Amino acid sequence: MATNLKNLSDYDASAIPSAKSMKFGIVVSEWNPAITEALLKGAYDTLKRHGAKEENILVAHVPGSFELTHGARHFIKRTNVDAVICLGCVIRGDTPHFNYVCQGVTQGITELNVRYKRPVIFGVLTTDNQQQAEDRAGGKLGNKGDEGAITAIKMVALTRGFIDE
Repeated sequence: MATNLKNLSDYDASAIPSAKSMKFGIVVSEWNPAITEALLKGAYDTLKRHGAKEENILVAHVPGSFELTHGARHFIKRTNVDAVICLGCVIRGDTPHFNYVCQGVTQGITELNVRYKRPVIFGVLTTDNQQQAEDRAGGKLGNKGDEGAITAIKMVALTRGFIDE
């Protein structure tokens, strides 16, 4: 367990590039909706705060975190988004299901990042309990959706800085 807990929404806004000319896809898991909708709100509001236009923020819902990879792939293949943010929440239970879902979505998002020239951001909470998820979805530790949005903006700026596109 992490011992160096910090507020995920605490960052230097002046160090973030403008998102005015950027287009984003956000794929959100429907599982644990109280958590994932809070993550979506955090990401959406942060993108707008940094200049993204509402019409340039596309949102799609998928049944669970495991399906985030498939949703992200569709954004990459069928739209002109600059980055995709994957938002989900997997809470440990009494079976190994947690491990399989976490491993699958992590590997899937990694593969998309390697395969395609557009960043796919891992915004999936993998927590031991509901309280840890709440703490990271607008609670005392901020909102991982904010972190996902900031990461997406920075990665689009980085990607645009290279000529090999």
